[in-house]
Amino acid sequence: MILYHGTNTDFQNIDISKSFPCKDFGKGFCLTEIQGHAIRMAKHKTCAFGGTAIVQEYQFDEACLRDDSLKVQFFDRVSVEWAEFILKNRDWKQDFHHDYDIVIGPTVDDRVAFLINRYESGAIIMRELIRMLKNRKLSNQYCFETPKAVSFLKRIR
Repeated sequence: MILYHGTNTDFQNIDISKSFPCKDFGKGFCLTEIQGHAIRMAKHKTCAFGGTAIVQEYQFDEACLRDDSLKVQFFDRVSVEWAEFILKNRDWKQDFHHDYDIVIGPTVDDRVAFLINRYESGAIIMRELIRMLKNRKLSNQYCFETPKAVSFLKRIR
């Protein structure tokens, strides 16, 4: 399968230590199945940090997800567990760390982030958050969080 990464600066080697902390699935290298999402992310990063919008393409063999030596967390849909995982990862005060090599699940975009912020502020309860999120068509994001996981990606463009 082809996965896309939107960035504001080109690079050849993936260095997870340069990833931002407190992202939805933890500190890692995030990709998407949808090129348009990667384009939007590249433009967003360019507006925020300068540089040039770039979309990198990677070949990823999904067979590695069945490798017993990899610890993979797969959220197949919006759920309370998915939302709680994201909330823990985004919490700067909590210093939450998990031990997954790869996390796959629905993407949180700006509109979803708005709803999560409403939940965190107490404006809506978890049940309402999940109901609102289930109505959205979300693509999957893939977060590669260890050097071992990154080794399964092959840059093709």
